[in-house]
Amino acid sequence: MFNKILIANRGEIACRIIQTAHRMGIRCVAVYSEADADARHVAMADEAFLIGPAASSESYLKAEKIIEVAKESGAQAVHPGYGFLSENTDFAEACEANGIAFIGPPSSAIAAMGSKSAAKAIMDKAGVPLVPGYHGSDQDPELLRKEAEKCGFPLLLKAVAGGGGKGMRVVENMGEFDDALAAAKREAKNAFGNPDMLIERYLTQPRHVEIQVFCDQHGNGIYLAERDCSVQRRHQKVLEEAPAPGLSEETRKAMGDAAVRAAQAINYVGAGTVEFLYDVDGSFFFMEMNTRLQVEHPVTEMVTGQDLVEWQLKVAWGDPLPLVQEQVKTRGHAIEARIYAEDPDQDFLPATGTLRYLSTPAESAHVRVDTGVTEGDEISIHYDPMIAKLIVWDETRDQAVNRMVQALEHYRIAGLKTNIRFLHATVDSQPFRQADLTTNFIATHESLLFPKPKLDLDKALVLAAGFILEQRKSAEPTTADPWSPFARKNSWRMNSEFAQPLSLQVGDTIHELKILERDDRYQVLAGGSVYHLNARLDEDYLQAVLNGHRLSVHGNLHNNELVLFYEGDTFKCTVYQESYGLEDVAGEGSLAAPMNGAIVAVQAKVGDKVTAGQSLVIMEAMKMEHAIKAPADGVVSEIFYAEGDQVAEGAELIAIETEEAE
Repeated sequence: MFNKILIANRGEIACRIIQTAHRMGIRCVAVYSEADADARHVAMADEAFLIGPAASSESYLKAEKIIEVAKESGAQAVHPGYGFLSENTDFAEACEANGIAFIGPPSSAIAAMGSKSAAKAIMDKAGVPLVPGYHGSDQDPELLRKEAEKCGFPLLLKAVAGGGGKGMRVVENMGEFDDALAAAKREAKNAFGNPDMLIERYLTQPRHVEIQVFCDQHGNGIYLAERDCSVQRRHQKVLEEAPAPGLSEETRKAMGDAAVRAAQAINYVGAGTVEFLYDVDGSFFFMEMNTRLQVEHPVTEMVTGQDLVEWQLKVAWGDPLPLVQEQVKTRGHAIEARIYAEDPDQDFLPATGTLRYLSTPAESAHVRVDTGVTEGDEISIHYDPMIAKLIVWDETRDQAVNRMVQALEHYRIAGLKTNIRFLHATVDSQPFRQADLTTNFIATHESLLFPKPKLDLDKALVLAAGFILEQRKSAEPTTADPWSPFARKNSWRMNSEFAQPLSLQVGDTIHELKILERDDRYQVLAGGSVYHLNARLDEDYLQAVLNGHRLSVHGNLHNNELVLFYEGDTFKCTVYQESYGLEDVAGEGSLAAPMNGAIVAVQAKVGDKVTAGQSLVIMEAMKMEHAIKAPADGVVSEIFYAEGDQVAEGAELIAIETEEAE
């Protein structure tokens, strides 16, 4: 077995690989960019090498630098994780040419599946069912239009060299086709260096079901159950589970056998995933093969009891597969939730910031957390905004769903926006509990997945006041004489009672509270009602009795900004001070950057007349494009940035004189 490997990746997958390698007695070499000098994977590794600046194109994607480090460190093998260079044919070939084992498939297999159109041809020959569409190499726009008409609508434009939802567009009719094609090609070229597209019929109620396959160097191939990954946003997975609910054993076997045929058709070695679209009539169609370990591999590990990274290391060393197909057994049900720094209320816009406060559920046989960050780390614009993967297991799907709901309530983050509240609402929704799954799940059940806050506003304000006052008490020095009135921290007045004012800002609204504080309780006037509150704070845990209702919340107070956590929901407010002088980031008639990122395209000139909803600037952040659109009809008066410029969140990008202003 290898005694030293290099991990050509970062974040949670690098940490995940290090954990298994260390358990097997294998030393680990990490690589890191300037932005990751203090990252968790660097601290976990036995040694680490700086490979470049923060931008991945100048660090984690520098194949020659990583090969150089592997040779310098004496690493016998390179594990690419997923993303970055994991499906890069040239990198796999470079490892092979330098006598370094690539812990993944041979470069020929990566090449075969790297082009979706070529992969379709191989799968067709291997007898794997395909979705109708066009997979040819001729990319003439007029030909693509004709093929689109022949395929029928709705259809899906998909980057030939793509993955992770990049370079994909759903097209409802021919009127949308040209714009969608241009946008998809541009995004594909930026992400993969290849703008070529394929066209597929877009199934309206499909499920995304994938098979975990594994092959060794001795010609053996097996599948390790299946995963349902239907709950997606922007064609990227949000929740994954194993096994896929509602599949017959006959379908499971047929899909698994087809997946193994697909892998063996390209002489595959190692871990791979064959992805299928599963239709309502029980039919399934090959979508693509990912020639690497998947983000969602933990759910397969939880139900099979196998460590897939250990399998990867053994197979790369030359060992045969640890099991044959008949020995693969599954038990129970597992669900994975991807915890992202993003704003679901703003179309899942990626977020950046510091993990000011981070509290995770306790890990056990039922709960697992795969992460690459710790409290105080920054989620930056340079890399994918995933914070962690939360995985749960239990005997049945119903029990696993309950486990996930509970675990999400115990996952608390302050300092940036996350999708935890959205995940909690999704998993706890009746459609998900009933396994009513399609890839349109989020759009179909949107009203259920973006619920009203669980805490009434006035009650939340009262609890916030209790948290703030109790924390102030805990920070004040105690008096030697506990019976002295000066030891009472309730703003007492001789011969009178004093109601303290407290102003809390929620959004743009300032709420004025009056608080009469006694030794063991508070009387709070909020929203015209009087609330009686008993509160006791233990670090970040507030136990309260509010008008006879006993409940508890967790919280984080930092620089007058308070976040309360309650049953998967959050309540945010600020202790208001007049000196804040809050102003809008961008003035009337201007458009501001919604996040840190880079300008990809400026689609207007000074003097242009524009209409409401017209795309003016295209930004790229965290590997995704975002269109900045005109809020109203008007004329472009100024443009502040050019293509290629880096901009900060809130920066004014372009100004228009609106017709209303005129």
